[in-house]
Amino acid sequence: MENPLYAKIFKWISWALLIISVGLAVWAFTQFNGSGEDRAVNTILVWAYIMLGIALVAVLCVGLYISATTTPKSLARIGIGLGAAAVLCLVAYLLASGAPALGFTGATPPTASELKRTDTVLNLTYILGGAAILAIICGEIMSAIRTKKA
Repeated sequence: MENPLYAKIFKWISWALLIISVGLAVWAFTQFNGSGEDRAVNTILVWAYIMLGIALVAVLCVGLYISATTTPKSLARIGIGLGAAAVLCLVAYLLASGAPALGFTGATPPTASELKRTDTVLNLTYILGGAAILAIICGEIMSAIRTKKA
């Protein structure tokens, strides 16, 4: 990103998002009165989701732009990676049962789609956590084999 215009645009967008975030945080703290009203909490959570979405889109778009301009062949690897992520999400969704929450004592029970989404995220966490542990173990074994040969 050698173009100073891009740097200036990113700087202004970052400052705008920071000011909005601080403003929402101050508003949420002033709205909280301990009465169980969760409007402020819901607003902050929605803003967090929006910020996460902006971050994901920015990382993907900037990554694709840099990859396309420097090494166009790397776009195929990015496509394979996105495809693998989509397959993992699909597998996690298909494994999700969406069974009712046992021992739930809240006022309104979660809907079937909420339960399915929650189970999907949990399954995805389990799959990625297991893959991370497996990668650590395999990496250590491969490292030990390589150092023994040398």
